[in-house]
Amino acid sequence: MSQSTFTTQSSAYALRQSIRRNAHTGSTSGLAEGFVQGNVVILPVEFANEFLTYCQLNPVSCPLIAVSEAGQHTMPMLGHDIDMRFDLPEYLMYENGSLVGSYQDIESFWRLDLVTFVLGCSFSFEHALTAEGLMPRNIEQGCNVSMFTTTLPTTTSGRFHGYTVVTMRPYTKANAKRAAQITKRFPNAHGAPIHIGDPSIIGIADLSQPDFGDPVLLKEDEVPVFWACGVTPQLAIKNAKPPICITHAPGKMLVTDLLDSDLANL
Repeated sequence: MSQSTFTTQSSAYALRQSIRRNAHTGSTSGLAEGFVQGNVVILPVEFANEFLTYCQLNPVSCPLIAVSEAGQHTMPMLGHDIDMRFDLPEYLMYENGSLVGSYQDIESFWRLDLVTFVLGCSFSFEHALTAEGLMPRNIEQGCNVSMFTTTLPTTTSGRFHGYTVVTMRPYTKANAKRAAQITKRFPNAHGAPIHIGDPSIIGIADLSQPDFGDPVLLKEDEVPVFWACGVTPQLAIKNAKPPICITHAPGKMLVTDLLDSDLANL
């Protein structure tokens, strides 16, 4: 199914149903505009409290939206008929901190001791940027956003530690200031940028080689603008080495029935 199929008139529910049927398996950036999208981390209950604290200690990178009960695969607080076993375009499976595979559903892996965490995502403020005439370049190009691992450390919680991952969207200097003002209203979707300008200051060597996602065009009159990213926990998970952990694939989010305005400070 094409990226343009889901317009602003399409519901989040319709997109989730398409994902559940494996009719849409790509990035969710720019889709179901106006609805909150979330990063997903699914962990055994024995690691859940440490990870919860990790999110609380790193709220910009890991803005927590919802946590399930152990074994609960539905998320009624986030939307109608959400099933965490089927409703992501792609799942990543980790064992003892190592990536072991990707899957279109996780029904066969589901266990009664698994706890689901849903974290805010910068895709939730992309609609606000677009509405203000600042459409992100990744949406213009119809691709995934660029994501980079930085040298900025996160705050450790027990076994969870690592570096901050960022998304990058290029703007002119004037528009970068406007974008910062707009996204500041969305603290539960990573909020304002954490860095603007020279990528080497935060440990990024080459903007044409993102660690996750796709490269986007940076024009001569533009500067890179960096926001904290919900892929950050995936690095901490590799370090914590839980026996099993399931996450979203970068750029392929849970689309909820919450509205972006529900997360905004207006």
